[in-house]
Parts: sequence; structure tokens; C-alpha cells
Amino acid sequence: MPLTIRGYRSDDAASWLRCRLLSFFETEYYDDVYTQRPTYDLPSVQLVADDGGTVVGLLDVAVDGVEATIESVAVHPDHARSGIASRLLEAALPRLAGARTLDAWTRGNEAANGWYLSRGFRENHRYLHVYADSGVTEAELEGFTAPEPLSAPLFAFAHARIDDEDEIRRRYRRVHVCRQYLRDLTPPD
Repeated sequence: MPLTIRGYRSDDAASWLRCRLLSFFETEYYDDVYTQRPTYDLPSVQLVADDGGTVVGLLDVAVDGVEATIESVAVHPDHARSGIASRLLEAALPRLAGARTLDAWTRGNEAANGWYLSRGFRENHRYLHVYADSGVTEAELEGFTAPEPLSAPLFAFAHARIDDEDEIRRRYRRVHVCRQYLRDLTPPD
């Protein structure tokens, strides 16, 4: 049976979660794990690549008026670099009527960054994702507090300005550059 791009169905949930988990596992988003498929308050386009009843690719796009955001795009590692993400994007674009821009956020994954650039996106913004997590030292948690009656934080996640990257990298072991990619959806005048 050939690969089919189609809308997400509720009976895809387990396969969708498995595909997303496996595709993120070897990236800088390895711990961005969902135990349930997210729902969206905004209108959304939710597509899957179906290979014989198994989700091998997925794309969720939330639409907020003239701005659309890729919430998740993932391809099962056994199907990577086979054009599935591009097929999903091309199927989603006509369904984004009214949106003037499409953005996405990613970290340092070379393949993902290259894919966005090859699909007509441009880098628009960058900042840092900073973690003080497993094996954290007291110095890394200095300045982080919690309200009473909670103890001091055991780990933390924060954003930082890209201009502070050198200082942040000296202080924290796990720092990722987060990039916003933007694609104009309206033809130039």
C-alpha cells in the first residue's frame, strides 16, 4: 500500500505519539516527550503520513488569524530523508487560507534547519534555551527560587538572549540555540 498523506484521526493517537517520540529522540528535543497528543484552542491543520495504518510522519499547524505556526513536524527515523516532511508541508499549505506567514521553531538539528531553508523559510529570530537539569550543581541553580512552602528548585528551564550566549555557556552545561524560521505565504506585490 502506498504512503498516504491524510488528516489525523483519533485512532492515530498511539501511532502519532510513537512517531513523534522516535523522531525527536536523537535530536536536541529528545526530552520534549508527549504522553498524549496535544489539542489546540486555535484552528489547526493536522496531517499524517500513513504507511499501511502506521503513522510515519506528522505535521500540526495552528492558525491564529494571519499567522500560522508549525507546532509539530516529525518523520519516523526509518523513513527519514524520504520527502515525507515536504509532502506533509505541501499538503498543508493550501489549507492555511488567510494565513500570511508560517513560522516554526527548532534547535540545532542540521537536517531540520536545512529543511526549513530549502522549503522557503528564512531565519527570523534566535534566542537560547537554557537547562539546569540532571547532575545540576548549586552554582547552576543560583538565583532560582520557589515560593514557600516549596524547596529550592531541583532543575530549571529558562530562555536567554542570544547576546548573552558566551556568559550562559560558561555557567550552564545544556544550552541550545532556538531558531524561529518564517515563510511568507502571500505572493509579493
